[in-house]
Amino acid sequence: MENSFASVRMDEHNPRWALAVARNGDLYRRNGDFRTEFGRDYTRIIHSTAYSRLKHKTQVFFTTKNDHICTRIEHVNHVDSVSSTIGRYLGLNTELISAIANGHDLGHSPFGHLGERVLREISQAELEEMFWHERQGLRVVDDIETLLDPAGRTKNLMLTYAVRDGIISHCGEVRQTVLRPREDNIPLEEIVRPNQYAPYTWEGCVVKIADKIAYLGRDIEDAVRLHILTEDGEPLKELKKMLNGQIYAHLQSITNTAIMYPLITDICRESTPEKGLVLSQSHLDLMNVIMKFNYEYIYHSKRLGVYHAYAKLILESIYNILKECYAGDKTLEELERLQNDYPTLGKHFLERMKKFSDIGRAIAEHDKFGNDFGNKIIYHIAGSERDYRLACIDYIAGMTDIYAEKIFDELTTF
Repeated sequence: MENSFASVRMDEHNPRWALAVARNGDLYRRNGDFRTEFGRDYTRIIHSTAYSRLKHKTQVFFTTKNDHICTRIEHVNHVDSVSSTIGRYLGLNTELISAIANGHDLGHSPFGHLGERVLREISQAELEEMFWHERQGLRVVDDIETLLDPAGRTKNLMLTYAVRDGIISHCGEVRQTVLRPREDNIPLEEIVRPNQYAPYTWEGCVVKIADKIAYLGRDIEDAVRLHILTEDGEPLKELKKMLNGQIYAHLQSITNTAIMYPLITDICRESTPEKGLVLSQSHLDLMNVIMKFNYEYIYHSKRLGVYHAYAKLILESIYNILKECYAGDKTLEELERLQNDYPTLGKHFLERMKKFSDIGRAIAEHDKFGNDFGNKIIYHIAGSERDYRLACIDYIAGMTDIYAEKIFDELTTF
């Protein structure tokens, strides 16, 4: 029902407002800045380098040379569109929704979910810790990404609790029929697995379900463009026949808009604060059947198998080269030597360690990285090889597909 969630939207009248807009530190203010707290988060996200790199990160199909295949940055824009449409109709805070939607995938690795699985294997073996892109997104916005303030000093993004929560809680694998926000205000750093908690806000819940709606049909369209599927082929014919015969009798085509429209309107029609964000059973079935189809005929396609092996080789090779450079408080010297064989990799990772590590900051120019609320020292590598390994994983996770391939070319060229 239109505006049915207006009474629970995240604004100054919401009893949870104070926590929702809280930041981990003081963010500068300028005279005449009329933006809201969530509006400031939105602009800080879209001006970050992590956001810029999304345009060269995989959604499903890696480093494709077809200009019309969806990239990660297009996906977050699609999620923004879907979630803002739902939120606007229901009466929720669309500025908060847009900030979460545009920031929700900042922690994604190169080569999409395959890259995430590779880094998870490395992290499990090297750190005995799970890597997952939602938590990596929180690391990115809390610790890694920086912007310059008006005085030219380095600052962390320092986003609000509500946006940070939406990023780490957005896991899009929605299986349940009802979504509603959690009651607890938990330290977000204590979340240890995907989908452990529902988001803290209704707006975060909307992004969570929009994340899934946004890619179902687009992945099919991209698979057709790349001839992994054909429009008149048996799999799509069978899917349409099954949907029209058993689940959703009005689906005229298997396209992005044809799939999104009934799901979006069903949520808007069925949901209330009392019931929660709801998909009717027939539309939940529609979503799940298409998802099952995509896994069988797209994500597990044999056409992607060779490239999966190639991407895995790239990421593991880069990690192993960097890992060998650890030498305690002499690590920077090893990275200097790495530049002799691998100039780009050595230079860029050395610059990163100068900015983020204890031994790098010890030799940095005074105030180069801001004041007490500026960029943190996040890797204490002088006495911790574990922190150094984490630094390697964080660096690789931030790469684009193209940059990872460029580094691999450097590793394999003599």
